[in-house]
Amino acid sequence: MNFTRWSARLPGTQRRAAARTEHAVPAERRGESAGSVPAARAEQLTDDAPPVPALDELPARDVLDRVPALVALVHGTDHRLAYVNGAYAAAFGVRPLGAPAREALPELDELGLLPLLDQVLRSAKPRTVKSRKALDGRSYTFTCTPVAEGDGGVLVFATDVTDHAEAAERLRASERRQRETAVTLQRSLLPQELEQPDDLRIAATYQPGGTEAAVGGDWYDVITLGGGRTALVIGDVMGRGVRAAAVMGQLRTAVRAYARLDLPPHEVLQLLDGLATEIDANQIATCVYAIHDPNEGRLVYASAGHLPILVRDESGTVLRADEPTGPPLGTGGWMHASGSIPLSPGSTGVLYTDGLVERRNEDLDEGIASLERALAGATGTPQVVCDRLVRSAGVTADHDDDVAVLVFQHPARTGPDGELFRNAALELLGGVEAAPRARAFASGVLTSWRFPTDLHDLGVLAASELVANSLQHGSPPMRLRLRRTDRRLIVEVTDGDDHLPRRRRAEPADESGRGIAIVATIASAWGSRRTPGGGKAVWCEFALPKAGA
Repeated sequence: MNFTRWSARLPGTQRRAAARTEHAVPAERRGESAGSVPAARAEQLTDDAPPVPALDELPARDVLDRVPALVALVHGTDHRLAYVNGAYAAAFGVRPLGAPAREALPELDELGLLPLLDQVLRSAKPRTVKSRKALDGRSYTFTCTPVAEGDGGVLVFATDVTDHAEAAERLRASERRQRETAVTLQRSLLPQELEQPDDLRIAATYQPGGTEAAVGGDWYDVITLGGGRTALVIGDVMGRGVRAAAVMGQLRTAVRAYARLDLPPHEVLQLLDGLATEIDANQIATCVYAIHDPNEGRLVYASAGHLPILVRDESGTVLRADEPTGPPLGTGGWMHASGSIPLSPGSTGVLYTDGLVERRNEDLDEGIASLERALAGATGTPQVVCDRLVRSAGVTADHDDDVAVLVFQHPARTGPDGELFRNAALELLGGVEAAPRARAFASGVLTSWRFPTDLHDLGVLAASELVANSLQHGSPPMRLRLRRTDRRLIVEVTDGDDHLPRRRRAEPADESGRGIAIVATIASAWGSRRTPGGGKAVWCEFALPKAGA
């Protein structure tokens, strides 16, 4: 086998061949042209120094034997082994020359490189596969180069990249650990169990991005506000990793604290905006905060740069709540505003983050429109609807972004179930005579609802104290409202004065100041809030005994 001829197709051999041709031309012919520049040549530095041999004068086999990389040469369509250098033999052992590669080079067969040899031989183009782990436990990058002679052959050149592969694996392992930490933190900061209010049925899901995507700051929450009202929240912190998850946890905790103040949605977002700036001036987040009041049949909301709420009514029509929308949290200097959307019995709504509807090759509005169509045809429980929306959006385990979805339904109750949800209201007209009318009204309603005697008496007492407090400190118009659900009795009094009552300790000689203290003592919970049109509402609630108790 003539290795010099076989090396003619190696990179750089064309240049050396040209140099040989020039050296073969007689000196007289090279100097025929006057003023021509003589060709570059190896010169002796001193008279005693030996001449430097030209590269093409070195035996090809001797060169390949000294190469530290692994070299093998195969010939013909069955890739019979023609040569392996010392480095190859040291790595995989001595190989029998003349045998087909499948028998002589089993390590290449194990790595799946034999089809690559066929491809190189057919295409006459070099191919490279990176970082393959061989039988000796080390990693190599293989380059297969076609060599033309007779039936043709392939030169296999393998470089040891074990150190690089191990460093890359350590980096991947570190990234996996960081991602696992972020996912664990993210999931621990999300609600472990969703609150289930009396008048809504709720389900939610969170799915982190695939292994190639860092965890983001998507979050959601459900907060019962008392008096039958419920806050629904969803948000998305821009960024990835542990930092985004930590900021998300701070914002979610702050939302729950602000919700206890029972403020309108836009005021909650105003407070969150300032907090987000204090947490990190370079970190922004989007958020929707919505409040459902079953007495109003609407969802009042405020949005800080978040995607619109979608609500499907009982007829299947989907409404989009996309106005008003302010800038994201953390931008500062913006006055947020509240809007509303109908949420009548039989309606289903959805809050979601951009991972559900945003795609690299699709406009965001198209993604929202697709979600609207999916919601229009989605029926069943909130969990069924939630799963169907995620599937329809094509979200899989290797999705490139986090996805959070919160589905809520306002059930249309009929029959025996509807009997458990009742409302009764009385306009409080006149002066002090309104108090006995309120007591009589409350007693009659609670009797008709067949409450036990002790709960009946507590409800009448609470209504009496709240009405007396409103008559003394409030202003018209005044109203007493009683409401029962399958779990609690709610007593609420509204008036036109926006001064919120507070519980205080009454001294023995005081003639007033005990009404709120009495209500707080006998009720399961109580609270007050300012109403949107001005004035306030003071409420308390009593837990109903469970069936069979």
